[in-house]
Amino acid sequence: MKAIKSKILGLCICLFMVSLNIQAQKKKTAPATVSSYTIEGNITGLADGTAVKLVPGATHSSELPVAETTLKDGKFTFEGKLKEPRFFYVVFGKSKGNISVMVENSKIKITATGKVSDKEGEWISFKDVVITGSKSHDYYVQETAFKEELNKDYEAYHVGINELSNLAGKAKKENNKKLLDSVYSTAQWKKFEAEEKAFFTKVELLSKNLIEKHKTNWWGPFFMMTSYSYFTPEQKPIYEQFSEAAKKSYYGQILDKDLNPKSLVGTSIANFGLKDKDGKTFNAKDIVAGKKYILVDFWASWCGPCRKEIPNLKTAYAEYSNKGFEILSVSIDKDEKAWQKALVQENMQWHNLLDDDKVSKAFNVKAIPATYLVDGKGVIIGENLRGAELEAKLKELLKS
Repeated sequence: MKAIKSKILGLCICLFMVSLNIQAQKKKTAPATVSSYTIEGNITGLADGTAVKLVPGATHSSELPVAETTLKDGKFTFEGKLKEPRFFYVVFGKSKGNISVMVENSKIKITATGKVSDKEGEWISFKDVVITGSKSHDYYVQETAFKEELNKDYEAYHVGINELSNLAGKAKKENNKKLLDSVYSTAQWKKFEAEEKAFFTKVELLSKNLIEKHKTNWWGPFFMMTSYSYFTPEQKPIYEQFSEAAKKSYYGQILDKDLNPKSLVGTSIANFGLKDKDGKTFNAKDIVAGKKYILVDFWASWCGPCRKEIPNLKTAYAEYSNKGFEILSVSIDKDEKAWQKALVQENMQWHNLLDDDKVSKAFNVKAIPATYLVDGKGVIIGENLRGAELEAKLKELLKS
């Protein structure tokens, strides 16, 4: 019996030692957890001393660099730590060109050939860009590959439309409604508009599918930030479907602030000057001089909810403009032609100006339509008043 016990004990000790040995081997062979990132760049074609900056992206804000250096023998290095993967731009020169990269805590290498344009502005373009060492970047490239197809679609439906587009632009500039109507009535223009509508429908569908595929993690809010430059009420349900983990992620928190911006009620607005459809600059203080209440309305030609609200604005303007109420619409359109076209279609009877990015940022506009009701002293007294709410507020303020 003792002999049996001794054998069992010996076997247990042997197994224990084997287990310890296996665990030790695993520790030796298991890859060490990387808690920081290193970005090593090798860029040919650019002069030594060219400034290189690492700037956060996908935030809808103008971000300051988190690191800066200069090229030496075409090389640069950035180091740092992240809690979760983040999207950055490696910016060259005085913001003359950039390479986007998804950064995670790993050793990342970027190689590319840069070329400085000999035209005014000296913009920098890149080719043969290769990024290795970031699994997050590989996944990002994989998931957004469909954008190459969209680029081809965009180019395809614009083929042969330049002449008509230029003619439409000339008609708008000269306020020649007859010429403009003749352009818009052509079969070629109608075909172009139908293809453009189909294109943007496709863009929206693919973007929504991409976001919804990642609703349980940080990728969802990130892709939502990169899919939309501005948000409208139509996008709020997309955000609500995200998991708590996704909402609490870095991009989830930024997204929440964009969709639910901080109130500006009680703050004063600064005077600003912007251009109208004819390129003439108007100052806000001159437009609203002598008015009791002003509605500053941020919108865009592509914003469905904004366009749907315009009839309500027209009703309010017709009712209260002779009692001291004024509207100042500011478009955040990047495509000036689309804005000009929308102005013709909507025929708004108040001042319409084009944003310069600075004004919308001063108002902290993150989602549209965004309206701010301002009193005669320049103090914001109401936000996002639309339809019946705006009507009720104006009736209360301007009751005779």
